[in-house]
Amino acid sequence: MGAPLDLLLRGGTVVDGTGAAARRADIGVRAGRVTLLPTGAPATALTTLDVTGRTVTPGFIDVHTHSDALAVPQDTEDPSVETLRLAPLLQGVTTEIAGNCGSSLFPALPERLGGLAGHLRVTFGLGPLPPAADFTAFAAGQAPALRATHLASLVGHGTLRAGVMGFDDRAPTDTELRTMCDLLDRSLTQGAAGLSTGLIYPPGTYADTDEIVALARIAARHGKPYVTHLRDEMSGIDTALEEALHIAVRSGAPLQISHHKTAGRHAWGATLRTLPRLEQARAEGVDVLCDVYPYTAGSTVLHAMLPPWANEGGIPALLARLWDDAVRERVRRDIAGGVAGWENTVGNGGWDLIAVAAAPTHPNIQGRRIADLAAERAVDPVDYVADLLLAEEGEVTIISHSMREDDVRRVIASPLAMIGSDGVPKPGRPHPRWAGSFTRVLGRYGRDEGLLTLENAVHKMTGLPAARFGLTGRGTIRDGAHADLVVLDPATVRDRATFDSPLLAPEGIGTVVVAGRLAVHDGRPTGVRAGQVVGVR
Repeated sequence: MGAPLDLLLRGGTVVDGTGAAARRADIGVRAGRVTLLPTGAPATALTTLDVTGRTVTPGFIDVHTHSDALAVPQDTEDPSVETLRLAPLLQGVTTEIAGNCGSSLFPALPERLGGLAGHLRVTFGLGPLPPAADFTAFAAGQAPALRATHLASLVGHGTLRAGVMGFDDRAPTDTELRTMCDLLDRSLTQGAAGLSTGLIYPPGTYADTDEIVALARIAARHGKPYVTHLRDEMSGIDTALEEALHIAVRSGAPLQISHHKTAGRHAWGATLRTLPRLEQARAEGVDVLCDVYPYTAGSTVLHAMLPPWANEGGIPALLARLWDDAVRERVRRDIAGGVAGWENTVGNGGWDLIAVAAAPTHPNIQGRRIADLAAERAVDPVDYVADLLLAEEGEVTIISHSMREDDVRRVIASPLAMIGSDGVPKPGRPHPRWAGSFTRVLGRYGRDEGLLTLENAVHKMTGLPAARFGLTGRGTIRDGAHADLVVLDPATVRDRATFDSPLLAPEGIGTVVVAGRLAVHDGRPTGVRAGQVVGVR
């Protein structure tokens, strides 16, 4: 019979991640790899679990996170950070893809590394963060003892741009653009998963289409995707989507539309146009897909609510400007009247739809709406926001209630969409999507509402993203695959995280296996830290 298996899952129903129909099988694990066995086949194992009546799936792949810094060691640490580290694992996520929306912890020229630290502190909210020169240095900076899940990373264009030319609102010189291309090429060669942009965030918003095309061509040369937070997801969604498709056609890079949404009252219902447009583009030969989180609220940094000119020069320059009453008045005018090419979240919704998620020195305001907080102080909301940013040195995260349920449902159901949390794991009162996205899709949208079959939902969380991001050996259950596995109860799985209690663990996820080791058992973390930084070649 040979040496015993390390782990044996007996009696379960396998949903293998390909979209194929569920089937009965036992699953063996040896040396971190999967062996499929007929149900009841003779086998011995060091650990055997009876999973009769349960479903076994590949570990979920969260294609859109901002968890880049969760495993970077800090001198001092908020105890809630450990809860943040475990939240994805407890809902079955075994691999996260970071570096999204143009923000990554690398790359940069050596002389620019120091100037990036403050920007990254505000972006990721976990204290001073040393940027890395390239993907290899980024991987070396991740502490294995802190990694509960695997981590891959895109190259963030905003970080890349700032790491070469700072936060200036201008086009790069030819030399600067060549340097950006060289740094991108090096990190992609080392194993970064693709190129991302966040075209509403400075300094990414200062880039024109030609700059992005030049960089996306480098990604295309490596066979890796161009992943974009569009320049506008609100009233200008159609134009922004066309820009992304144009970049894909000119560069030849596969295109991934990040957290596809049509937000703000002027864009509600626009998924009736955008999804058919994506399907048309695929029919015309453009390799375009998207991802989505299952909520009608988003989350981002507060300073992104201000016009791009206010953020030129980076966080220090923004904070210096905000002392000036004339600057605040200009911000008010621009929010009321709009600025060409700017998404203008507040102008499309209002301060009453924006709540504070994280404000480190003002925990009493977390979870509350900006409009209400300003009214209590009898001040204009822009003055309240400016004062809060100054008090927090720019480090404020918000939740924006800006979408409509029918649009969210259409994107979830689209065959082009995979699931990502867009989680922003900062202490405070983060968006519940960090702890609930995957079980919310399985429970609410799959089982309860019948929007997806279990096989289709799992495919959107496993096989589809693994293929998109080149995660070889992950995303499907087959002989020889990496042993990242989830055992769930399809009858009870559901999210419990809410905006008031955003880190509540889900129900129905009993066992999670990471790299062949039991990381969750009986719904509780075991303390195993088997996550690794994953390079994509």
